Amino acid sequence: MTTTSQAPLTLTHRFADELPELVLPWQAAPLPAPRLLAFNDELAAELGLDAAWLASPDGLRVLTGAETVPGALPVAMVYAGHQFGGYSPRLGDGRALLLGELSDGARLRDVHLKGSGRTPLSRGGDGKAAVGPMLREHVISEAMAALGIPTTRSLAVIGTGEQVARETMLPGAVLVRVAASHIRVGTFEYAARLEDRSVLRRLADHAIARHHPQAAEADNPYLALVEAVLEVQAALVASWMAVGFVHGVMNTDNMTISGETIDYGPCAFMDRFDPQTVFSSIDHGGRYAYGNQPGIAQWNLTRLAETMLGLFDEEVDAAIGKATEVLDRYPDRFRTEWRARLRPKLGLHRDDPEDPALFDDLLALLHAQRADHTRAFRSLSTVVREGRPDAFTAVVGSGPEVDAWIGRWSARRAEDAGGAGGSAASVADAMDRVNPIHIPRNHLVEETLAAATDGDLGPLETLLSVLRRPFEHQPGRERYTEPAPDSPTPYRTFCGT
Repeated sequence: MTTTSQAPLTLTHRFADELPELVLPWQAAPLPAPRLLAFNDELAAELGLDAAWLASPDGLRVLTGAETVPGALPVAMVYAGHQFGGYSPRLGDGRALLLGELSDGARLRDVHLKGSGRTPLSRGGDGKAAVGPMLREHVISEAMAALGIPTTRSLAVIGTGEQVARETMLPGAVLVRVAASHIRVGTFEYAARLEDRSVLRRLADHAIARHHPQAAEADNPYLALVEAVLEVQAALVASWMAVGFVHGVMNTDNMTISGETIDYGPCAFMDRFDPQTVFSSIDHGGRYAYGNQPGIAQWNLTRLAETMLGLFDEEVDAAIGKATEVLDRYPDRFRTEWRARLRPKLGLHRDDPEDPALFDDLLALLHAQRADHTRAFRSLSTVVREGRPDAFTAVVGSGPEVDAWIGRWSARRAEDAGGAGGSAASVADAMDRVNPIHIPRNHLVEETLAAATDGDLGPLETLLSVLRRPFEHQPGRERYTEPAPDSPTPYRTFCGT
């Protein structure tokens, strides 16, 4: 690995400096023939990066870790994690590297590689990644960003020029990911079990300074940190649920302290609404089903709080009591976030005691009718704008229960409009700003990844252009709004490792 002083890019390595116990200096595996497959011009501009240079041969060498730039210190991050409920004491970046942190003066952003080769944490894997899974993360993370959901972002996907062995030989790729940080609940789980007890405190201080500085002003900053993570995670999961997103592998090493979505492995979006929807091929018991995600988030947060009991209070019972008091706030916090997202989706402004029943009954209808989640919510604005209940029944189906719900919703909207004002058209327009028409439909994602694996990137570019405008009608692209055709077998996703 060489160092270049010509790159218009500077990185820091604050995490590695402050927490050397949680990293292993390492370098990426050399790539035979790097080739840019996808590049995120919008993100590059947001980060103040020179997109043309990054796409050049010199830029690709930097983005793949073949060359370092000033301030870069590539490291594999070490963490632990509960995976499907079972504790693994040492996980970490088995095929990934943190190149360093970008700074715009106000915040740090990690620049991180995925698929960059074996590290000492690989646990027998080859450290490589295939084109399909890396482009899946590129597509889904960009869709999430366009939907306004906190997420890590994909800066680039770079073909490696080599084949990787999975079920078959597949073309390899490296993902260049940008994140607020890669500090996870699992990072705290690993730090808490080290002999040097100062590591956990330094990690907590680092997380507070980087992500939740308001916690530093609290009487108990470490307890306030847990509460801050609880709040951002409740908001995040509510945002997932509102668009029908299923993460698929909510292990503690896949939950960030920052509140960003991370690690798009066996993730997918629901077509037909069903709380028991599971896509992941390895989630045999449905632990991470769509409807279980809020509860799993609380379970993960409990694991986070357990690591810091000694920081909350020197007396064990007192520490447990303080942690329990904070964690017990999660259900109400999630319900508040959830209802705050459902209300505008239904064209409502004010809170009402009857809303929870109205919301629950709508979801029960969608489930019973096997209705398409995205199309059902989107149809509601047509009901408001044109006074046509048939727009909703065309998606959900008709019947006494559906008619009764439409009647209750219409009465609720009429009552709500008395205090909120605004024409039917303005209310409908506001609904269309939160109810997407375009999501990454699973069959289209699979088509796109298959084409890209075979060397055709045209479908990828088209799909990305559609998903970056999720709330807009796009004439000529109607097929991107259609659910998958009926299939005798359920859709399954894979981790891609």
